[in-house]
Amino acid sequence: MNSTLFIIGVIGNIISVLVFISPSPTFWRIVRSRSTEDFEAAPYVLTLLNTLLWLYYGLTKPDGLLIATVNGFGAVMETIYLVLFLVYAADKGKRVKTAKLVAVLDIGFFGVVFAATTFAIGGLDIKIMVIGLICACLSVFMYGSPLAAVRRVITSRSVEYMPFFLSFFLFLNGGVWATYAILDKDVFLGVPNGTGCFLGAIQLVIYAVYMNSRVASHSHGSDEAASLLSSEASKHGQHDASTRV
Repeated sequence: MNSTLFIIGVIGNIISVLVFISPSPTFWRIVRSRSTEDFEAAPYVLTLLNTLLWLYYGLTKPDGLLIATVNGFGAVMETIYLVLFLVYAADKGKRVKTAKLVAVLDIGFFGVVFAATTFAIGGLDIKIMVIGLICACLSVFMYGSPLAAVRRVITSRSVEYMPFFLSFFLFLNGGVWATYAILDKDVFLGVPNGTGCFLGAIQLVIYAVYMNSRVASHSHGSDEAASLLSSEASKHGQHDASTRV
């Protein structure tokens, strides 16, 4: 591995770590309230599956150490999140649903992929291709999932439900790993991360377009509040004057 590729991979690791730890405030809230409230476990179940598959890909591919290390960290973090989710589930039904998702996807699906590629596929190149293709498909799906928030932003003309830093780090993460993939000539890593960079850029553009709408809305609300306060103050002033008379 040349030095440029290694440096870009390290930068990608750092950014990915920031993405993986970004849900920590949510889970700190869950621990403090001792309830998962209305939070859903599905995104964390899918992210754990994604990190497990990329970890396997990194361990299988020669010179895939940097891919393996960051996804190993991600798998540990997502496992912690899901354990906390199971412990503090708001009700038994949510706990059972989460456990089923983990069993089917993170254990069942990953187990099938691992067994099939280990025992049914002999050549290393074919094994890397199959694992990479599965990883790429799942990553494209995951990168596209935040676009659901874009529709809400356009409809409400407010960026309240599309956090800027999440979109920014996803864009940055996709861009860095896409660059790494180009230098490493890894199409399976490049396609999903290039897609992620593009979709992240769309989210940032949408944020820039509707950011002022939120400010304008808040300013309008503040003007109304100021007008109301002024009116109330005027009424109180009249009342005080009549009392003094």
